[in-house]
Amino acid sequence: MSTPNPAPQPGAPIDADALIIGAGPCGLFQVFELGLLGISAHVVDSLAHPGGQCTELYPEKPIYDIPALPVCGAQELIDRLLEQIKPFNPQFHLGQEVTGLTRREDGRFDVRTATGTRFNAGAVVIAAGVGSFQPRRIGIEGAEPFEGGAIQYRVKDAAALAGKDIVIFGGGDSALDWTLELERKAKSLTLVHRRAEFRAAPASVVKMRELVAAGRMRCYEAVPHSLLTDGARLSGVRVKRPDGGIEPLPAEQLLVFFGLHPKLGPIADWGLELDKRALKVDTEKFQTSMPGVFAVGDINTYPGKKKLILSGFHEAALAAFAIQHHLYPEKRQFLQYTTTSPIMHQRLGVPD
Repeated sequence: MSTPNPAPQPGAPIDADALIIGAGPCGLFQVFELGLLGISAHVVDSLAHPGGQCTELYPEKPIYDIPALPVCGAQELIDRLLEQIKPFNPQFHLGQEVTGLTRREDGRFDVRTATGTRFNAGAVVIAAGVGSFQPRRIGIEGAEPFEGGAIQYRVKDAAALAGKDIVIFGGGDSALDWTLELERKAKSLTLVHRRAEFRAAPASVVKMRELVAAGRMRCYEAVPHSLLTDGARLSGVRVKRPDGGIEPLPAEQLLVFFGLHPKLGPIADWGLELDKRALKVDTEKFQTSMPGVFAVGDINTYPGKKKLILSGFHEAALAAFAIQHHLYPEKRQFLQYTTTSPIMHQRLGVPD
């Protein structure tokens, strides 16, 4: 992988055959599919590292539906994708939000980031997941100094939580997945959700209730009320039950999974056709309403759309051929196979 964040060139935009907005799994695989066709790519992401939601929200969460990998950690998937695209030497521009995209008279695109980097791109692929996002915070007095430490909105290091008193807030898949994962490692574990019904997979809820019945963890229908502290140290949290009662819970660590604030951000102002905060695309090219601008992964929508990494990989493959035709309309296209094509082997760096 090339050096991240090349220094912006004063005055002159960076020329790019293809510019990919978003360095999550679909954006990274788009680099690969374009590279197979001999098209180089620059990648921009608002986060300081590649990986998107996989790295930012659940790096240790197992994924079970990646072909040929019975189980793959989210961060492991990103690491594998980064290794896979090394032969194509993509240029990464990280920690930069794309703030502007305009189509030029010659059909190319002027793209700008918040840090002043400018691009002159032949084609643009938006692989921005759900857009820019921030976790919904716990919202109780005194929480801010503990955020990123004793209060976390994503698990960065599960091993560091072993032997601790843990309280998990939330009722979705992330909350239940980490409840089941950490129950065996924690000194004590309590799950708190604002209502009796959960949004998580039914099998996870059944397993959690079995653990409660066996006395291996606790579960409360309640909402956060206030923190318990011992000087600068978090010692617990008070929760408020539906009957108005206040329950103190010992806690060295709070894990809060209230979901995200997904926002399209500047993308919403680029003149692209939207459907419920997603970019409408066709299913032949995965092109948006603006010729030359494509969208893959969770950011797009079309009839039958399924928000799966697997689906995003398929979209990236077809988008790559469409981008090749967009950039070189007179060039005949050939479907070549990586197992037998000498050109593919050369691009991949496969020894003769």
